[in-house]
Amino acid sequence: MDKNIYEITEEDGVITPQLVYYLDIVKKNTEEVIRVAGSPERLWPHVKTHKSLDMVKLLISMGIHRFKCATIPECEMVAMAGATDAVLAYPLVGPNIERFLALQKMYPDCAFYAIGDDHGAIKALSDKAVENDSEVRFLLDVNMGMNRTGIELDKAEDLARYAASLPGLSFRGMHCYDGNHNNSDFQKRLESVKETDDKVDAIKASLEKDGIDCSIMIMGGTPSFPCHAKLTDYYLSPGTCFVYDGGYKKNLPDINLTPAGILMTRVISHPAKGMFTIDLGYKGIASDPAGVRGTIVGLEEAEVAFQSEEHWVFRMKEGQEDKCPEIGKMLYVIPTHICPTSALYSDILIAENGKIADKWPVTARNRKINI
Repeated sequence: MDKNIYEITEEDGVITPQLVYYLDIVKKNTEEVIRVAGSPERLWPHVKTHKSLDMVKLLISMGIHRFKCATIPECEMVAMAGATDAVLAYPLVGPNIERFLALQKMYPDCAFYAIGDDHGAIKALSDKAVENDSEVRFLLDVNMGMNRTGIELDKAEDLARYAASLPGLSFRGMHCYDGNHNNSDFQKRLESVKETDDKVDAIKASLEKDGIDCSIMIMGGTPSFPCHAKLTDYYLSPGTCFVYDGGYKKNLPDINLTPAGILMTRVISHPAKGMFTIDLGYKGIASDPAGVRGTIVGLEEAEVAFQSEEHWVFRMKEGQEDKCPEIGKMLYVIPTHICPTSALYSDILIAENGKIADKWPVTARNRKINI
């Protein structure tokens, strides 16, 4: 990848390591996602990648008004930004049930949705809603094969009917995340998505035949949303796509997006011949996934030696030892996984036209805003 698209002309004052989003690339990525979806109204994207109020405001300005969240503060953040709808795509248990009910009361202009996949947890949500003289918009969480959360497909219809019968809950449809559908071959990915989508379609048709509302169907993530876009007319919920990262760029060649989240880092040491250390340990870049955690732009001759808390040590390939970058040099790293990387920073520098133009707080980085 051409390093020139990431170089900042006024880099001397940047304290490293530092997360930077490139606004022009974010906008281009968003335009491409809207093109694939067919319209911004069809998108219900996840905000866990950036956790940024300013990013949500940008997406709203581009016509996207519905958002998916992993935490209560993310829900509060999108409501503060002016979102019309927000689904908390995480099962509610313990005190989070009452926090969700408080969220609805505090932000009445935003329609919030809860999900669930267990009889007992759904009943507890129903009981608390009745106790608080409230009503919760509810989506059944369906396990599309990832085995992270969700009710198994062959049990989904029965649980949907149970949830639809409970007081205090307003059953609206299904949440169907399929992060497991990430094959690099688009045709194979499309086939696997179609297999589960067909099963979901059958469940939806059976429920609607008996008058159960399934008007809200939220499908997929970044790898699978182009597949769902072709197969259904349901809402699409990619998340990483706006900022994107090195992992998806490598594994999903059919998706025409560019990494927009970069880490600025400096060389701090030459510990041995042909080796150099940068100030980007795993406290500055996600240690998820295992393996290569990031790529230095324009320095393909460097190989990872090891990484520790504040240090990342590289070794130049044999015969390239004299090409070690000098101490103090600024390097630009594309993270393999941007989502947990963003959460490591309290703010994001915003670059535009090769300069730092703004700074965005990572609003929902903490576990609480107000509620």
